[in-house]
Amino acid sequence: MQRWRGLEDIPQDWGRSVVTIGSYDGVHRGHQLIIQHTVDRARELGLPAVVVTFDPHPKEVLRPGTHPPLLAPHHRRAELMAELGVDAVLVLPFTTEFSNLSPADFIVKVLIDKLHAKAVVEGPNFRFGHRAAGDVVYLAELGKTYDFEVEVVDLFVSGEAGGGQPFSSTLTRRLVAEGDVAGAMEILGRPHRVEGVVVRGAQRGRELGVPTANVETIPHTAIPADGVYAGWLHAQGERMPSAISVGTNPTFDGTERTVEAHVIDRVGLDLYGLHVAVDFLAYVRGQVKFDSLDALIERMGEDIKVSRDLTAEAEAEGR
Repeated sequence: MQRWRGLEDIPQDWGRSVVTIGSYDGVHRGHQLIIQHTVDRARELGLPAVVVTFDPHPKEVLRPGTHPPLLAPHHRRAELMAELGVDAVLVLPFTTEFSNLSPADFIVKVLIDKLHAKAVVEGPNFRFGHRAAGDVVYLAELGKTYDFEVEVVDLFVSGEAGGGQPFSSTLTRRLVAEGDVAGAMEILGRPHRVEGVVVRGAQRGRELGVPTANVETIPHTAIPADGVYAGWLHAQGERMPSAISVGTNPTFDGTERTVEAHVIDRVGLDLYGLHVAVDFLAYVRGQVKFDSLDALIERMGEDIKVSRDLTAEAEAEGR
């Protein structure tokens, strides 16, 4: 799959294509419907499928300080899109100047002049251009002028997550913030993932016989509520069952919030400096301040056992 950063990265000889535009943070199951329809339509027409997205998140440019917690960094979104069959991802740098483009200018500059769109696939609530003035009705009108089809796909999906609310990135962020990683997993179709580089922490876990990988997360990452979780640590192509702690280590009067993963039944791992990923499978318990080290160590042992059982059950089920 090709990855382009900015319009200038698009090959000069790029022909016609089928395009969808959106933030697609998390590439959740609703997003997957639109992206899969884009890919299917592209295959029918014998053309490449292209996803157009933005960096940074438009909210950070339009209202600085309001950047939402992100469910997936751009490289992860690209991986997920590639799995769906997308041929190219265009990440447009979102600037104040770019935000001032009228809906018509946006379409001409991106879809017509550069991507030569034959078809555009969007959800019913798609908005574009300055002050989000453009919608799918206006997009269809422009399509008649510039010779591209517009297909609107209803991304409505719901389930038990969020009490039956329609699946969305906003709902997923809320569930993650509440520690409901099982609900987030239903919406995403996979465990919520946090990525970053393993750095040296206080090394208390090592001293207690339970070493952890302290993950310095990517800025703006959506991090689950403080507590202990079962899940996996991905490093160097290997997925390893883990007990994951999120929080400030109140037993030691900590103040800095960290994400630490203890890889279960593994010794001698040296992960320092590696970029790793942590997948959250299930909530185990909330953050607790223990009265003694012995009580902490005992509870950590219980957490590891629960996490071992939960990950083993998930793996037996093919998850």
